[in-house]
Amino acid sequence: MSDRVTITTSDGIADVRMNRADKRNALDNAMFLALAEAGEQLREQSGLRAVVLSGEGASFCAGLDFSSMQAIADVGQSDGAERASGNPGEMADGRITHLGQQVCWVWQEIPVPVIAAVHGHALGGGIQIALGADIRIMHPDTKLSVREVHWGLVPDMTGTFVLSKLVRPDVAKELTFTARVFTGTEAMELGLATRLSETPYDDAMAMATEIAGRSPGAVRGAKALFNRIFTDGAADHFAAERQVIGEQIGSPNQAEAVRSGFESRPPVFADD
Repeated sequence: MSDRVTITTSDGIADVRMNRADKRNALDNAMFLALAEAGEQLREQSGLRAVVLSGEGASFCAGLDFSSMQAIADVGQSDGAERASGNPGEMADGRITHLGQQVCWVWQEIPVPVIAAVHGHALGGGIQIALGADIRIMHPDTKLSVREVHWGLVPDMTGTFVLSKLVRPDVAKELTFTARVFTGTEAMELGLATRLSETPYDDAMAMATEIAGRSPGAVRGAKALFNRIFTDGAADHFAAERQVIGEQIGSPNQAEAVRSGFESRPPVFADD
């Protein structure tokens, strides 16, 4: 597995860390692959009792790497004829997710509780990864955003599905349509954070230790029962996400959204 993600396991607790601190753990192809591989490894790991997911350095995950975002602004590149390994649009046989969705959804497929320790930034893909965890312990000053519409995209990493499970429909729509930045304190008020903490990683590890001390069969069984409800309709919804994002990526308005963002000017959109 790439050093983009590290896994250390002790006493049944897997400490999983995104490890690209110099880029605020932004998502490039290598990070997509490493996160998916980490999740697959943990799905099969024996003796596992709990998982803590965090980001090294100043942020949890700042979203899509800017170099990847800049590439989308090149109008001619959107046909998808050539895809590098780790492209988030890659589908694997037998999965209900493409790679971008899988880096968020795999935490639900792991049979033990996954606790996200969120600090700094959780933007775009970053917030969607956090929402994929079972529990989120968040610093009150964390900056979060369902950021995709700002770049002419839609949340396509399971974000619309999970948001619809956690908050009222109007709240999910407002966060998505405006792409505004909000704090961990507001996330708690909205229902996106489980608990606020000045030391989210320490508190996530403490919770994981508490869970690891419970009967493992009971904990796994409880997660499976909750997920019977939580995951209902997921496959169809993820397919719809892929369809909608496919209609946006590389479109003139989407390219304009990215260019105007990088050029710090108001966008000029054509009516659909």
